[in-house]
Amino acid sequence: MKTLFRNVAAIVLASTAAFGTAQASTTLLQEIAKDGELRVCFDAGYMPFEMTAKNGQYIGFDIDLGKQMARAMGVKYTPVNTAWDGIIPTLLTGKCHMIMGGMTITPQRNMQVNFADPYVIIGQSILVSPKLEGKVTSYRDLNDENYTVVTKLGTTGEGAIKRYLPKAKVNLYETQSEAVLEVVNGKADAFIYDLPYNAIYSAENKGQLVHLDQPFTFEPLGWAIRQGDPDFLNFLNGYLRQIKGDGTYDRIYDKWFKSDAWLSQVQ
Repeated sequence: MKTLFRNVAAIVLASTAAFGTAQASTTLLQEIAKDGELRVCFDAGYMPFEMTAKNGQYIGFDIDLGKQMARAMGVKYTPVNTAWDGIIPTLLTGKCHMIMGGMTITPQRNMQVNFADPYVIIGQSILVSPKLEGKVTSYRDLNDENYTVVTKLGTTGEGAIKRYLPKAKVNLYETQSEAVLEVVNGKADAFIYDLPYNAIYSAENKGQLVHLDQPFTFEPLGWAIRQGDPDFLNFLNGYLRQIKGDGTYDRIYDKWFKSDAWLSQVQ
């Protein structure tokens, strides 16, 4: 009888654990629905993905996608502006539900978080000093100890420099605006960063820098969530397919990538 009892108890405990696991897998979606808000992490300042407008509001491609997603879920969109070097810890500690901030999918990051399917593909391009126009025509030319290249700390730009420009001198900065100004002010030779940002910056500041606009890396961007939540991941992939199929994605993309009408809001 004791053996039977132990067996029954073990089955009950195993069933309870399995049920708890199943419940945990849907906890985040249930939490979002219960609290009535979708908390989204990003680092404002990455044009045109997320920026702070002159009126203090957050605007950009990711912001519009996040707001659209929250509306589809029937909840409020809550922005969580976070320094880039702490954005994954912010997600992992539950201060936001997801990262929607132009994050490149990399193996290292994928060991800490789960990514939904890529929602846009970009790559690293180069802004060089006008004095180097014609002399530097690709990243290969910058792989020289006589050149100083700069980028934002903790980004794939930093990784690209270490991988492709090991001979160059490297300076890293907390923000992309600080880094690119080093080139503008003649203190560095080149700024390496994501193509969208560089394209917009060079268009805004004509003549100050030369944009080598052929990306030399392949970088899919993805929405990141905490590991172990297949239901939320399924929701994100399904939502992405939906907005790409019904035209919503194209409408938002064109607003931020094919028009410069929004620039007046941040200048």
